[in-house]
Amino acid sequence: MSRQGAVILTLSDIAAQLGGDVLGDGQTEILRVATLASAGAGDIAFLSNRKYRNQLQMTRASAVIVAPPFADDFAGPRIVTGDPYAYYARVAGLLNPDRAGFSGVHPSVASGSPLPASAAVGPHVSIGRDVALGENVVIHAGCVIGDNVTIGDGSLLYANVTIYHGCRLGKRAILHSGAVIGGDGFGFAPEGRQWLKIPQLGSVRIGDDVEIGSNTTVDRGALDDTVIGDGCKIDNLVQVGHNCNIGPHSVLAGCTGIAGSVTLGEHCIVGGAGMISGHVTLAPGTTISGGSLVMKSIAQPGLYTSVFPLDTHDEWVRNAAHIRRLSHLAERVANIEKLLKQAERRD
Repeated sequence: MSRQGAVILTLSDIAAQLGGDVLGDGQTEILRVATLASAGAGDIAFLSNRKYRNQLQMTRASAVIVAPPFADDFAGPRIVTGDPYAYYARVAGLLNPDRAGFSGVHPSVASGSPLPASAAVGPHVSIGRDVALGENVVIHAGCVIGDNVTIGDGSLLYANVTIYHGCRLGKRAILHSGAVIGGDGFGFAPEGRQWLKIPQLGSVRIGDDVEIGSNTTVDRGALDDTVIGDGCKIDNLVQVGHNCNIGPHSVLAGCTGIAGSVTLGEHCIVGGAGMISGHVTLAPGTTISGGSLVMKSIAQPGLYTSVFPLDTHDEWVRNAAHIRRLSHLAERVANIEKLLKQAERRD
């Protein structure tokens, strides 16, 4: 149902598409999603953190999404599901479908390849030769698509995305403004006091359902391809170096930097401003705290942190001085233990 362009769904409509149990009036109409604190008439809110449980009694939402243990805490219409946060995300998608805002191919588009009738291509887009666009691809203004690029069905490119030659995007990819896919990797060989550029002969392969943030760069491989697995989510201002292999459903938060030839297993998470040195492998299910530096491979999944704790400047300097002396202190302790053992043997 829609009214003047807005999507309106009843609770029964939502449950029919997403599952869950409807308690109360299933014909309650929902226009928007909102927090418990800010919701009003026509909104559906959700409880995913028990510390906000008391807000169920005060919210003005028309309906809520809750887990079974909290189903009786709200007297109004509600949907009961095992994972309210994920359910809210899906409801938000139903109520806010992606809209290109335009259709067809703008007359200013320069294309060296035939485009499917379902494509929506905005002004001043450049599309090279032998480009394969899937169905229902949306390309916003100013994008540059190189030769021999493949873009899967239902993909969305926002303004000023650049995809270099030979790169492949899977289905339903979302690339935000300024993303650059397939630029040369940082490959140089020393020759005396100069650096000799190494041709980057690989490409970039991006799986299905991948989202890449604004001004993020994914470099092409030197020989083999750089690979971004299915379902990966990459934030803004992230650098993925050449020949990396990012496992399916991994998440890289903003300002993360990944050097060349890094391998991340499936469902790895790297917090904001995390740094990973080259030729490092992370086991599937590894989480790296924001701001951490990873300089060696991690074989066991878990949460890893290398951030030096914040402190006053003077205290930080004192602690840093102690850290510099740790190896010397360790040697002294080892020598003392050796002398003690010798004394025990004499006794």
